Amino acid sequence: MSTRYFLRLPDPAKARGADASLAFRSVGADGFAEELQEALRSSALFDRWRATQEDPDAVDPGMGVTDPAATVTGKQQDLVIELEANTSVPGAVFKHRLRLLAGNGWELRDVRAG
Repeated sequence: MSTRYFLRLPDPAKARGADASLAFRSVGADGFAEELQEALRSSALFDRWRATQEDPDAVDPGMGVTDPAATVTGKQQDLVIELEANTSVPGAVFKHRLRLLAGNGWELRDVRAG
């Protein structure tokens, strides 16, 4: 079952994770949506993060779950970016990926069944 997450990046320039090699690189709504979609569809972001951990083999493999059918759309509203993600990735994993990409620069506005 999929879930729809409605997100807001109130200050897109500050929507960056602590590790620049894992963080968002985009500046526009389409780019943010594309990067988040890739982070949900593929394990590449998780794999890069896991490699930075002190004991990569001790990382819970469940945190690397992916959803090849995940979709993310983005739109610019004045200076704010709104994202809508539809995915079967569990909420804890979804939030972890967002923290890697955007740090604390995002807001979860609503959650609904997909």
